[in-house]
Amino acid sequence: MTAVTDTLPLYRAEYQRFCQHAFGPDWLLKRHQEAFTAFEELGFPQRDDEEWRFTPTASLVQTPFHLPSDSIALTARDIQPWLLVQEASAVLVFLNGRFQPQLSTINELDGAIVLDLRTALQTQPELLQRHLSQYAPAAQHTFVALNTAFFDDAAVVYLPHESRLERPLYLLFISAGTEEATLSAPRVLVVAEEASEAALIECYAGPSGKLYFTNSVTEIVAAPGSILDHYRVNLEGQASFHFSYTHATIHREAHFTSHSLTLGGRWVRNEVYAELQGEKGYCLLNGLYLGTEQQIIDNHTTIDHAAPSCESHEFYKGILDGHSHGVFNGKIYVRPHAQKTDAKQTNQGLLLSRNAQINSMPQLKIYADDVKCTHGATVGQLSKEALFYLRTRGIEKAEAEAILIRAFAMDIINRMSLESLKEALDTLLLERLSKGRVVEVRK
Repeated sequence: MTAVTDTLPLYRAEYQRFCQHAFGPDWLLKRHQEAFTAFEELGFPQRDDEEWRFTPTASLVQTPFHLPSDSIALTARDIQPWLLVQEASAVLVFLNGRFQPQLSTINELDGAIVLDLRTALQTQPELLQRHLSQYAPAAQHTFVALNTAFFDDAAVVYLPHESRLERPLYLLFISAGTEEATLSAPRVLVVAEEASEAALIECYAGPSGKLYFTNSVTEIVAAPGSILDHYRVNLEGQASFHFSYTHATIHREAHFTSHSLTLGGRWVRNEVYAELQGEKGYCLLNGLYLGTEQQIIDNHTTIDHAAPSCESHEFYKGILDGHSHGVFNGKIYVRPHAQKTDAKQTNQGLLLSRNAQINSMPQLKIYADDVKCTHGATVGQLSKEALFYLRTRGIEKAEAEAILIRAFAMDIINRMSLESLKEALDTLLLERLSKGRVVEVRK
């Protein structure tokens, strides 16, 4: 990477400020320090970096972001629009990356443990030392390093052996935004022990018109035989920057599904790295993103088949309007010893404007011979034949276009298991899809 030095002195100053209030055992402070050293050495990615050649970073890199103050306060009424499900085992609310106990609720957890970082350090120190910041590659990735250097709180989810949650866990991360550009570093750690089962929703939100940067990292460990249903919903404000990195380690016969929905943000990049480490593991990645105006939405996914007889499925769809720009880069690795791999990847893009664009880059790297691997990518416009069919039934053109666009999007939503979340996301889609267009919704 080529380092951009304009804002690096600012981040050094912010890190010194962070260190004055940093807490925790020596091993945690050391991981902060090592991560910031890695961030300085890596610098910010540039357009000549292959992984970033379709994703402009200048506006993000050149903006002087600062750590937020503690003076901001939210009420239960403020967060209500971002609570997409009414029944949850627990709702943990974080404001600018920091836990808000007065806005959070914990109901029946059926043996599961859901904590903030400070409480977890007191009650689960060995769990944290073993797993926290041990999977996401802070030494090799600028934004993972930046998060690891600056996170001072986290959502910690521990599912003991054979524990099963009947209702989902809901993690709400709000970036409040101030008069100056702010940086927050949300962090999530999920450890699912053998034969455990749960659904987890991460929702990221913030006000429109405020300039802020949400830089989040999620680490997930799915032990043998565990089942984890993961959802990630982006409702960020339309002036915001958002980066997310999700690392999932999937062991023998574990079942991991992840669904990504991106509706907000001025500049968004989602990265998912799923590593199938145990025989007969299963991974499903679904994604839907809607862009309008000048939005940039980049989805980078990697499924690493590192064990034999594993199965993975991936299906991403994008709908772009205005001058928006979408990127999809999906990689599938099949290691030499990962025989009998079954991997399928599909990416579809729908362009509603001549000025919108999508860069689609499916990649297969296969080093085993007894495998079944396929990929497909399409980018196009609304079907003229389907429009004609609806028009002959007396449906106005704008309404017919809206019907087709919603059907295209709902194909992803309907793959989700949580009915209450599906209904809420359908409502959000109706807000964003109006008369055959993608519209900006301000809240």
